[in-house]
Amino acid sequence: MDREEIQTIIIDFIETNFEMSDIGLDDDLNAVHGFDSIDAIELLREIETLMQTKLTRNEEEQAMGIRTVRQIVDFIENAIKDRA
Repeated sequence: MDREEIQTIIIDFIETNFEMSDIGLDDDLNAVHGFDSIDAIELLREIETLMQTKLTRNEEEQAMGIRTVRQIVDFIENAIKDRA
């Protein structure tokens, strides 16, 4: 899975499941779109589905600090590389 595919999946997931639109790659999801901690937990589960593995506790803690789509994509790419 390449970066563009990951980005498309994440944006589609956010737009569909959280009823957000016009999401910029560097928008602060919380400040700009009202994304909250419950939304973040749901997104973490989607990330696990994409990666086909469970995140470690440390990865979950790191992910909770993510604020933008670009950071989400970076996180997924790095986590996939670490597992390879």
